[in-house]
Amino acid sequence: MKDRIFESRENYLETILILNERNGGVRSVDIATEMEFSKPSVSVAMKNLREDGCIIIDNSGYITLTEKGREIAERVYERHILFTDWLISLGVNEKVAAEDACRIEHCISAESFEAIKKFVTKHCEA
Repeated sequence: MKDRIFESRENYLETILILNERNGGVRSVDIATEMEFSKPSVSVAMKNLREDGCIIIDNSGYITLTEKGREIAERVYERHILFTDWLISLGVNEKVAAEDACRIEHCISAESFEAIKKFVTKHCEA
């Protein structure tokens, strides 16, 4: 159960990062729409992320990543992009590659990710 909690937290933080870059501001309703979750579910998650020190919510309801939240979000997003692009380069359908990357990005160790990143950068960028 604990792994599922961390995966969910990482998905929310990654979504906040992506939406902020895309739209310039993020509110709970934007996250609910993007992730296709109910507003009450997102509200509970935002409360937990705020209590964990990962986000700040201003009086207008706009959500900002803290340094801690941004660090997690950027790490997960980097993994997502690398795995998606790599799988596509291997001939995997784009939709399947993105779905598989989303699963892989949460369970791989930092050591294994860095080794794969080094390999992919050296062998696939040529």
